Amino acid sequence: MTERSARVASARKLTRRAGRERAGMFLAEGANAVLESLDSRTAERPRTEVREVLATSEGLRRVPEIAERCAASGVPLWTITERAAACLSETVTPQGLVAVCEAPATDTATVLAPRPSLVVVLLDIADPGNAGTVLRVADAAGAGAVLFAGETVDPYNGKAVRASTGSLFHLPVARERDADTVLAACRGAGLLLVGADGAAHSDLHTAEESGRLDVPTAWVFGSEAHGLGEYGERLDVTLRVPIYGRAESLNLATAAAVCLYASARRIRPDVK
Repeated sequence: MTERSARVASARKLTRRAGRERAGMFLAEGANAVLESLDSRTAERPRTEVREVLATSEGLRRVPEIAERCAASGVPLWTITERAAACLSETVTPQGLVAVCEAPATDTATVLAPRPSLVVVLLDIADPGNAGTVLRVADAAGAGAVLFAGETVDPYNGKAVRASTGSLFHLPVARERDADTVLAACRGAGLLLVGADGAAHSDLHTAEESGRLDVPTAWVFGSEAHGLGEYGERLDVTLRVPIYGRAESLNLATAAAVCLYASARRIRPDVK
């Protein structure tokens, strides 16, 4: 199948946000993402339906499990040329493996309905790599959901999907442009709204030791460029990660990892 085929042309439209939103689908590129998409059948989140997999002969030679799992799950597998794979890729060196997936139809209320004890809110995060990496961190820390609020990047952006390294298929994810709606929903779900703010008066370690984090929590992370902005005043508490050395600050993903694991230690009985 070449880059001129109708199937490849349709898939190529999903590399753009407008195409993804119009079709309700997205691309998962690379061996890890394709395998995770085919295995995304858990009770914790809506199943990601895989419409089809497009792969080069070389890609299938390197990762034969993909053909096996497609056959086992009844997902159509189409062989495409290297040029077709390059048309679908947003990387310098395409792996020649792409899954066409349906974006789960979730919203904030549905994601919060199970009353998760640890939630991540990404507020006005513009960089898809940062967003995908924090999603990966949230998965590792045992968070129950990730909410993309305000003008945060599309979670199904190709770079965000790759940066999540499969975690996008493990966690319930919802996107809501009205950030106030997201914060209100978190409060309604019994979550303490805690913002990460490098300029906050209170620090993370003091809050952890005092038991402030011993309750269901929604961590709110703002952009590296602008922080929480006006939303910082609308949260229950803001905390800074203490800097003991000479570094000016931590990047978003590192700060998120420190904060989420602090909460995980307090909330999850299996890691205390």
